[in-house]
Amino acid sequence: MEKNAKIYVAGHRGMVGSAIIRELQRQGYTNLVTRTHKELDLTRQDAVEKFFETEKPEYVFLAAAKVGGIVANQSALADFMYDNMILEMNVIHSAWQNGCKKLEFLGSSCIYPRMAPQPMKENCLLTSELEKTNEAYALAKISGLKYCEFLNRQYGTDYISVMPTNLYGPNDNYHPEHSHVLPALIRRFHEAKVEGKDSVTCWGDGSPLREFLYVDDLADLCVFLMNNYSGNETVNAGTGKELTIKALTELVAKVIGYKGQILWDPSRPNGTPRKLLDVSKAAKLGWKYKTELEDGIRLSYQDFLNNPMRAER
Repeated sequence: MEKNAKIYVAGHRGMVGSAIIRELQRQGYTNLVTRTHKELDLTRQDAVEKFFETEKPEYVFLAAAKVGGIVANQSALADFMYDNMILEMNVIHSAWQNGCKKLEFLGSSCIYPRMAPQPMKENCLLTSELEKTNEAYALAKISGLKYCEFLNRQYGTDYISVMPTNLYGPNDNYHPEHSHVLPALIRRFHEAKVEGKDSVTCWGDGSPLREFLYVDDLADLCVFLMNNYSGNETVNAGTGKELTIKALTELVAKVIGYKGQILWDPSRPNGTPRKLLDVSKAAKLGWKYKTELEDGIRLSYQDFLNNPMRAER
């Protein structure tokens, strides 16, 4: 990408989109295009088409999505599938119609089968059934990456996709019910510390294994791939390291300074037993993450404390 190329970041106010904006600015890209949801509803095809016809961005980072944790996904299956599928199809299709040089689609590691061999390689996609708790979101994301692949095959476009592991960092969502596990734990332990609670109860039994990537490291990879990768197969984004949810909760409690007891509610769902990405493809391209988990949690906790609006979500 040329430093003055017109670059559209869809979803620039979200955790991933805002990190991509920061990274592009850090690297000296000057012609960035953004729109808030109020200014441009990506689920409205006519509005998206008009935007692309007017702006004609040369490069697109598609980081916009309707996201949430287990509770949000299970309570709004149809909404998660419809909103994500409509907005990504609108953006990808309009980018193609208006001669976009390159598009990068951001997905999620939940696209891979529930019982995929670990660590999960990019080619395990669609080899067995999905995790039911986020099936709707996964199906929408699979559709987006496949549409990019099919445009490449049929029309010779240069559209790529990136599949991040669990993300965390600045501008995360700390809502008590609709957030992902790590920001939810940050809020829960912070509130327990402030309120002097003797114990905190967490979902499941703490046994599932999870991998976490600091969002600024993902943004670094996204810009790197836009400049260095072309291909139909997606690229995994992660650290290649995992820990149990139990170990994660203990680490979050340590960072926040919560001294109480951690209890577990096994009647609540655990989700996928294990979800580790094979990141050898990104490594072979020359990329590696920079932020270790404990350091990233400290940075995230500072973001939580310094952003009251985020904390109140």
